Amino acid sequence: MELKEEMSNLIKVSCYTYISLVYCFFVGKIVPKGLPRLLTILPIIILFLTIPLSLTSVHSIGVISFFISWLANFKLILFAFEKGPLSSRSIPLATFFATACFPIHVTQSTKGLSNPKNPSKKTLTYITKPLLLTLFLRIYHNNRDVMNPMLAWIFFGFSVYLMLELLVTLTSTIVGMFLKLELDPQFNEPYLATSLQDFWGRRWNVMVNRILHPTIYDPMLKLSNRVMGHLWAPVPAILTTFAVSGLMHELIFFYFSRAWPTWEVMLFFCLHGVCLVMEIVIKKVIKGKWSLPRQLTASLVVAFVLATSYWLFLPELLRCKVLERAFEEYWAVSELGRDIVRTFLIFMSP
Repeated sequence: MELKEEMSNLIKVSCYTYISLVYCFFVGKIVPKGLPRLLTILPIIILFLTIPLSLTSVHSIGVISFFISWLANFKLILFAFEKGPLSSRSIPLATFFATACFPIHVTQSTKGLSNPKNPSKKTLTYITKPLLLTLFLRIYHNNRDVMNPMLAWIFFGFSVYLMLELLVTLTSTIVGMFLKLELDPQFNEPYLATSLQDFWGRRWNVMVNRILHPTIYDPMLKLSNRVMGHLWAPVPAILTTFAVSGLMHELIFFYFSRAWPTWEVMLFFCLHGVCLVMEIVIKKVIKGKWSLPRQLTASLVVAFVLATSYWLFLPELLRCKVLERAFEEYWAVSELGRDIVRTFLIFMSP
């Protein structure tokens, strides 16, 4: 990886994104909502789908494809129909740009950043989770060849979760400080989920759920209501939502590998969609007459997510060589840091 070239590409991508969103912001002031506005911003949506192809770093590709190609595009589609977080007529340009680009959800938008609801918990997150991430990555990297494959995946899987949570938390905090907004957390201790409905709906990457709900689930639910009636309408809505999420994940892996997808990741999300539907049906049948202990259900949910991701997610990560490329990038950045320190010491020496 050529670090300087990648940084140059990132700067270009950032400029293209900013100019494109400024264009969309003023389009919203001029073009009426609906199909006319959608057609007007369609070139931007297509551009956002292509910009990860100009990057090579797994970190750059991961962040840009998730933040821009997925979340920003879905927000722009909602914006075209005067829905979603970008639809307020009074939203300032800076807030429009930040809300479009980053996985944030504004809960208070007026009088400055309020005190966090639980500052000690946020501080604990910033201290303990980076340490856990470093520990898990080191254990995985040093022992993966001799460790049981499933155990190695558990360490790696929790490393992925910690990395995502820290990235999103840090992004939200920085954006919130600059815009003086209070922001909702994006992860809510997913390892404590007591059901798949709880895991996907309220705990894992809440921002994705907030975007998929109005763009995919709600329209599909309305359509299903007309065809199937109120009782069974959620079934195709849930399955369609998980299928779209699977497609977007396949697109992200395409950005990583630049190779035709194997559709294992798509199968992972379709499987979880089917299991979630079965879970909802069972809950409706038993009507709360009995339930398993929360500790047991939480353990079963974590075990099911880890097992199915080991079966369907891990092969794609290995095919894309995501971990090897990530460690190469960490090494390149650390080497650059050492060079900067050496240069500084030489410059400061008498």
